[in-house]
Amino acid sequence: MNARLAVDIGGTFTDLAVELDDQRWTAKVLTTPHAPEEGVLDGVKVVLERAGLTAADLALVIHGTTLATNAVIERKGAKTALLTTEGFRDVLALGNESRYDQYDLNIELPQPLVPRRWRLPVQERLDNTGKVLLPLDEAAVAKQVDFMMREGVEAVAIGFLHSFVNAAHERQAAAIVRGIWPAVPISLSSEVSPEMREWERFSTTVANAYVQPLMASYLGRLETGLRKAGVACPLFMMLSGGGLTTLETAARFPIRLVESGPAGGAIFSAHVAKQRGLRQVLSFDMGGTTAKICLIDEFQPQASRTFEVARVGRFKKGSGLPLRIPVIEMVEIGAGGGSLAQVDSMGRIQVGPESAGASPGPACYGRGGTRPAVTDANLALGRYDPELFAGGALRLHPKEALAALGAAVGEKLGLAPDMAGLGVVEMVDENMANAARVHAIESGKGFEGRTIIAFGGGGPVHGYRVAEKIGVNRLLVPSGAGVGSAIGFLRAPVAYEVVKSLYQRFASFDVLAVNALLAGMANEASAVVAKAAFDAPVTQTRIAFMRYVGQGHEIAVALPARDLAEADVAVIRAAYDTEYSRFYDRPVPGSDVEIMSFAVTVATVVPGVDPVANVADAPAPAPIRHHQVLDTSTGERSSWAVYDRLEMAPGCMVQGPCIVAEEETSTLVGAGWTCRMDGLGYLELERVA
Repeated sequence: MNARLAVDIGGTFTDLAVELDDQRWTAKVLTTPHAPEEGVLDGVKVVLERAGLTAADLALVIHGTTLATNAVIERKGAKTALLTTEGFRDVLALGNESRYDQYDLNIELPQPLVPRRWRLPVQERLDNTGKVLLPLDEAAVAKQVDFMMREGVEAVAIGFLHSFVNAAHERQAAAIVRGIWPAVPISLSSEVSPEMREWERFSTTVANAYVQPLMASYLGRLETGLRKAGVACPLFMMLSGGGLTTLETAARFPIRLVESGPAGGAIFSAHVAKQRGLRQVLSFDMGGTTAKICLIDEFQPQASRTFEVARVGRFKKGSGLPLRIPVIEMVEIGAGGGSLAQVDSMGRIQVGPESAGASPGPACYGRGGTRPAVTDANLALGRYDPELFAGGALRLHPKEALAALGAAVGEKLGLAPDMAGLGVVEMVDENMANAARVHAIESGKGFEGRTIIAFGGGGPVHGYRVAEKIGVNRLLVPSGAGVGSAIGFLRAPVAYEVVKSLYQRFASFDVLAVNALLAGMANEASAVVAKAAFDAPVTQTRIAFMRYVGQGHEIAVALPARDLAEADVAVIRAAYDTEYSRFYDRPVPGSDVEIMSFAVTVATVVPGVDPVANVADAPAPAPIRHHQVLDTSTGERSSWAVYDRLEMAPGCMVQGPCIVAEEETSTLVGAGWTCRMDGLGYLELERVA
């Protein structure tokens, strides 16, 4: 059979989706943090039983995980050493000497993953063209390896100055390390992130080395467990940039997996937008631990080459460890169903970023948790049926939720437990709305004319209220919304991006050198894709990152996916002026433009999608029950009708306030909103004028 399985490990739940032809089956199981592969294997059994399939029926398994991100955030990676050019051991600590908050006298800066004791210098030096100024001191490398072994180091990162131009010294050092210590994992900056700017390059390489032993061990255990369970098909990993790659590549460059789960959600939203012909949407993915917000225009999520992990300043750019990898650009905040609530020293309700996770989980799980989480607040407001949460797989305990809310929030503010829950929900909704506003402003975009696509276990629950706060009047909840990221994995192409630096100016543009570089990059990316593409047709995208001479930040400009000719240089320069004007209103006349780096992406062709046709109106089903719900917008409790999503036919409409329930989530339809099912079985909420 041609069945395909997708698995997304989140901080609280592990989501699974199986597709066979036009049918889909989904499942949610609790994540097992001590051994994540156990939750995956349990979930595989559950979802295959629901589908009536066996492990041998699977033709493909696609997996995404936040384990690499969590390891960096929680500082639970390997003991890592950095071998670097003499005089540059403190680059990781100095960064670019900027302050993310100019006026904070007690500013806390992110601490490097490698302590100074393990940042080990050796003599070597290349100039900016890659010419050897000082040969590598091989004896010094061997001496540092001996020190690492005595110190109990578990992974080695090698980052030399200007190695992005000439990797000879890094490869020479790696050969020496392997000769003395064959078993140690080694990450080279010339392979992990071959771009200029040594802080970002060293930071990315160190992070790759830091998570490599953990991820390689996990992926090995997962593959072994799946094979023992009878899964014989290929296993692919989701990348942060939105493509799929082989297990071998993922184990070699695990830092490219840091945003693999959220990337699946953005691809899911982009696919849904194509199906509905929506050219401007806001992807809103709220899970158990975090909420992810991404702007999608013309069916393409925003892309970026930089990412920050483990920020010490909430919502503050520059307060985290920089990673130079291809990512889908989004804002991610600690606002999920497991985000814990408390009252701070100023008497304000604070929600997140700390999460109850899967163990012990929110107080209402009855697994030993005593601190209130967002799920407890939603239960206290009457938004969940305690017997049917997660399809009935997890019974909730309202008494424990109310007790936790009362003790941690209500008593400190003089509020009844249910009103404390209302405050918690309003605060988390405002946090998410504010994150969306900031993300749009930083992207130079707005929300006018946009539709929110809400998914994840919490997205449909909180979506309408977030929409009200940011002024969006339409919300779409696709089928399978509770496991949207996993479904997104099934829509992703096999793809790989290669980025390299080659300094050029248009006044002295070397067409032959650029063509040689791009051809080599295309061959490198194609070789990775070929391992998993199974002879599928591929496309190639080429981009140059350029700026006016003397500026500090680059703008991406598309290049033709072929060898460049001399006549192309003027066309590309004009394209840069146009793109610069889109960002900053007008170009800078008379200024030369410099190209800092190039990117080549090779990807399998994604099948086209025809927008769904409109369907005729149909009668609404009768409610299956009623809930007493405390409305966050009015503060009043009233009876809300509850409808079963499976009983709603295409074209039927229900009026808010009501709840549309399904196995993995619930869609809240607030007062003043309508909810109509479209021809795809998606719920479309619209705000009545």
